[in-house]
Amino acid sequence: MSNAPGPLVLIEPYAHRGGGHHQHTLTALAAAQPKSLVVAPEGLGEGLGPLARSGARIAAGPTGAAARVLLAGARAAGRVSAASQRAFASRSWPRGARRFPHQVTLLARCLAEAACLRTARRLAPRPAAVVILSASEALHGMAALLGGFPHLRFVHEVVTTEDRPVRWLGRLARQGEKQVVTLCPTADVRDQVAAAFPHLRCEVRAFAVDDGRRLTDVERDGARAALTIPTDARAVCLVGGWWPYKDIATVDAALARLTTPLHVLVCGTPLDDDVLDRWHRLPHVRLHTVPGPVADEVLRLVYAAADAALVARKPGVGKESGLVMDAVRLGVPLIVSAHNRELSARLSGQPWVRLFPAGDPDALAEMLDKLTSEAPARPGPTAPTVLDMYPAAEQTAFLTDTYAHLHLTKERC
Repeated sequence: MSNAPGPLVLIEPYAHRGGGHHQHTLTALAAAQPKSLVVAPEGLGEGLGPLARSGARIAAGPTGAAARVLLAGARAAGRVSAASQRAFASRSWPRGARRFPHQVTLLARCLAEAACLRTARRLAPRPAAVVILSASEALHGMAALLGGFPHLRFVHEVVTTEDRPVRWLGRLARQGEKQVVTLCPTADVRDQVAAAFPHLRCEVRAFAVDDGRRLTDVERDGARAALTIPTDARAVCLVGGWWPYKDIATVDAALARLTTPLHVLVCGTPLDDDVLDRWHRLPHVRLHTVPGPVADEVLRLVYAAADAALVARKPGVGKESGLVMDAVRLGVPLIVSAHNRELSARLSGQPWVRLFPAGDPDALAEMLDKLTSEAPARPGPTAPTVLDMYPAAEQTAFLTDTYAHLHLTKERC
């Protein structure tokens, strides 16, 4: 019998959602390791055709009785969370009551992860590595114990902290934390996770990967024509949903201060229709909207039509920016708010980046006005290394090596 390791197991609980940063990484890793097993408990969303063509084996649902029971529990907890969010939406409720739905969400995510791990255990008993690509920020050990599989888990951000009942569950499963390595995309996220879980092994590793598919001149010309943007006009793209950590207010104020024409491409969901209507009426803004979520091919078209990608976040946001990573791997210049010290230090001085003070609409407006005369250079093929973004093949090798070391550590315990 061969002792060779089995496939790379890639677990993505959100593969059923529309395309984006997480889905791109899933597809790139599966393509780099063609015999991968992809576990998608709720199936695949639109725009993941390349994943189906990658040669990966796809488990679009639970396999085995244990996985089915765990996933049923996760779905039930999800329904409880949704119902309680509606019930406790009013601020007249005590803070503890308003936090209850989020605690149930943490439990639901843990059960879903465990179901995926049980499925992986059935279908790939000797994996090269088991990786949860979008993992919960809590109950790490519980997921490992219920799932019965050591694994690596990418924690992208810490949104919800544990209240007493969830902390109690976490303590019961502390032994399971020895079966887990948590990978955090930035030092800020690592520090948050390590502070909450001092017994958990945490490492910093960029989540995004470079697939080498930079935009071509042909794509840029075609995108301009498709979106009816003249070749001599200047355009920026604002990609992704308008979530609370994004600083749309500063962008809004800056666009109102423009003194030269600018094409603005907005792509994503959710968006604010009132703000978009206001931008439509601005004298120097030519607005193009591409409702999201969109497939990777459409996203490439939006980036290709832009002279720069605009990323504006509120001060202190420390998680990895998929938009920054996308722009760099595709070869699109960046206009970025200086919202995070670590990111700003990496980008400072790069010819393909323009940094503006976070929350400063005057500085942003001036920068946008200067696009015609002072357009930044395009990021070259080596630009991803500035952000420690690795080619997909190197990322799969890292995951395999880290998992092998985790296995050795587990066997010695």
